[in-house]
Amino acid sequence: MLKSRPQYDPLKDLAPIANVATATFAIAVHPSLPVHTLNDLVVYAKANAGKVSYGSAGAGTLNHLTGELLKILAGLPDLIHVPYRGAGPAITDLISGQIPMVIPAMTGQVLEFHKAGKLRIIAVVSPSRLAGVPELPTAVEQGFTGLVSVQLIGLLAPAGTQEAIIKQIAQATHAALAERDYQKILNESGLEPDLNSSPEKFGRSLEDDIARWRPVVNAIGLKLD
Repeated sequence: MLKSRPQYDPLKDLAPIANVATATFAIAVHPSLPVHTLNDLVVYAKANAGKVSYGSAGAGTLNHLTGELLKILAGLPDLIHVPYRGAGPAITDLISGQIPMVIPAMTGQVLEFHKAGKLRIIAVVSPSRLAGVPELPTAVEQGFTGLVSVQLIGLLAPAGTQEAIIKQIAQATHAALAERDYQKILNESGLEPDLNSSPEKFGRSLEDDIARWRPVVNAIGLKLD
């Protein structure tokens, strides 16, 4: 989608094995910003058109696409995107007040910054509340039904890998995810373990992801080459 001549086709050149976990993203603001909900943010951004910006981990990242989806759904064409070279510098600038808003991946570090009051998470963009931080509301709950963005973290093999090998790795992955201690580690890191993945389900999820984001990429005319 992002390149006119991609080096590989993820649906044809890779064989899905299993999705291990899903990561999602947060909409976080500097504590000084007078917003506590997504609707507050929309009102504030419209009242300050062209003056509010958000940082991402870089152009074309899922952080960026999530921000663009928010702009489309909320009717905020003047919300300015500021691409950084990674999430770390963006979060640093948010905490120091150099930028009012960031869309970071939900990680243990981001959660700690939120709990310490260094930034304020006003929404997560997962389909439902996160098991590790159930107190954080989703964008869906706040009326933004289409604002869902998750990143699949899974295992893939080269296309043509023997089916027996794929099944063996998938079974081992499923066994590992059944361990409660492992689930706890993932939850505390802001991740949601995928306990029911399979090569077939993971493959369908990859197809759905590409179909989901293609219209957003096309709408903003994003190209990285």
